[in-house]
Amino acid sequence: MPSFHERLRRSWQQSGSLLCVGIDPDFERIPQQVAAADKPYLEFGKAIVEATAPYVCAFKPQAAHFAAAGREQELAELITFAQTNYPDIPVILDAKRGDVGSTAKLYAREAFERYNADAVTVSPYLGKDSLDPYFAFAERGIVVLCRTSNPGSDWLQNSPDNEPPTYLRVAKQISEWDVADQCMLVTGATYPDELAKVRAVVGNLPLLVPGVGAQGGSIKEVLRSGLDAHGTGLVISSSRAIIFADSGPDYAEAAAAAAEAAMNEINKFR
Repeated sequence: MPSFHERLRRSWQQSGSLLCVGIDPDFERIPQQVAAADKPYLEFGKAIVEATAPYVCAFKPQAAHFAAAGREQELAELITFAQTNYPDIPVILDAKRGDVGSTAKLYAREAFERYNADAVTVSPYLGKDSLDPYFAFAERGIVVLCRTSNPGSDWLQNSPDNEPPTYLRVAKQISEWDVADQCMLVTGATYPDELAKVRAVVGNLPLLVPGVGAQGGSIKEVLRSGLDAHGTGLVISSSRAIIFADSGPDYAEAAAAAAEAAMNEINKFR
């Protein structure tokens, strides 16, 4: 099977897009006609997938939004739906798992066997033994937290007491551990200067970039700082600005229009 990096490269080429749509269902914001369905999270997610598929290189369902509502089975069915109907678009499970031993193995099985995700987000802060169970699934992606978009991350990731800063140590180490083209790094759009430093350290390693849209990150600055040598290398994630572009009966059409606009805005600066 092709590596996860190869799948991403194919998706960038085929879609002409660097946009990833995050699927973060919120029952209070799901349109009323969908909320009344037997499986509202699944129906909402399927409509978003179908509407935005022409404009994306990846989908990113957020596990907690499903699990907190007891909708894990709907998450599994949504991933299956996306992979069946759009097999060339990778699905990244946003779960941010982090543990060791048998628990880490079970988290890896949850992501890659129960949900059959193409990739999963993880925390590196327990060391390589916490990542080894994911590396064992050689054809799947491992998306490692590096320089996250939230301002509260500074105390650890960019502390002035650490030289080099922790986020750059993570970037360098993950690029060395990534022997099977599996890894990505989460590097927030809200810190474009740090994004540029990560790119300088990791070469062409793909980066998942949250923080545009509702969080205010600049697409122009992300592209200036983060494109790889091939003019790709980025999976730029936007969730709420797209999936909740409208809460009425035309929500799917509004999501499609928002996704197309985001893709075009990204491509304008490539």
